[in-house]
Amino acid sequence: MSIDPHRAPAAPVLSVEGLDVHYGPRRRRRRALHDVSLSIAPGETVGVIGETGSGKSTLARTILGLVRASAGSIVVDGEEVGAYGPRRWRALRRRGVVQYVFQDPLRSLDPDLTIEDSLAEPLLVQGVPRAEAAGRVRAFLPRVRLGEELLDRLPGELSGGQRQRVAVARALVTEPRLVILDEPVSALDSANRVQVLEILKELRADGVALVFISHDLGSVAGVADRIAVLYQGELVEVGAAADVIRAPRHPYTRLLVRSAPTLHSAPADRAEREALRTLLHS
Repeated sequence: MSIDPHRAPAAPVLSVEGLDVHYGPRRRRRRALHDVSLSIAPGETVGVIGETGSGKSTLARTILGLVRASAGSIVVDGEEVGAYGPRRWRALRRRGVVQYVFQDPLRSLDPDLTIEDSLAEPLLVQGVPRAEAAGRVRAFLPRVRLGEELLDRLPGELSGGQRQRVAVARALVTEPRLVILDEPVSALDSANRVQVLEILKELRADGVALVFISHDLGSVAGVADRIAVLYQGELVEVGAAADVIRAPRHPYTRLLVRSAPTLHSAPADRAEREALRTLLHS
């Protein structure tokens, strides 16, 4: 992401400060997140990396208002949302300010709605006239490498890669300020994984801020501007993606880097190998 040195830095789209999250009753409370602070600028992609149980999904759900923080603040597009109740969160989501892409699009897309109806639904919720929504859907399809011939199909009739691109399009068609992607490529084969990563990289030019959650450092490496490493609920390292990969400071980050097969060994698929090299050095 290029930055004009003469321009004042833009206000963060997301700012999390001192975030604590605990689960369970008082006597058996389990700490899920502790003192997490992170900000994301417009057009920036931050990869949040960590193993299962590190707090990645809890962080995403807390930002989205699905989990109540025990302490700390969350500011989304200038609004302090940490204390929002369900009604105010529902209004924020309906405005399309923040969107979420699930790991499994087959479960997140309505199986009884055509692809056209699924993509138009968030626009209709915002009050966009149906004809305008249909036009915006068709205009957006090429950006996620989908053709109009898929619009009449149901999610079950698409491949896994096509469904995930539909899920990305559904999140982005409302022109949100912030999109959280939860393991968006973990269930895809190598060719589709590379294609979705390339699409995400291109979308940064729109100014949308992306939070890319993954346990796979190799997938995040080529698309993220910065990488944030979560370990046992704490943010142990944050830095430019290239710096974190080439010179990790925390022992846990060093372990993740050594364990990432696509960073140290040739992937089985030649196209994936070449695409990863291009992403890492672009």
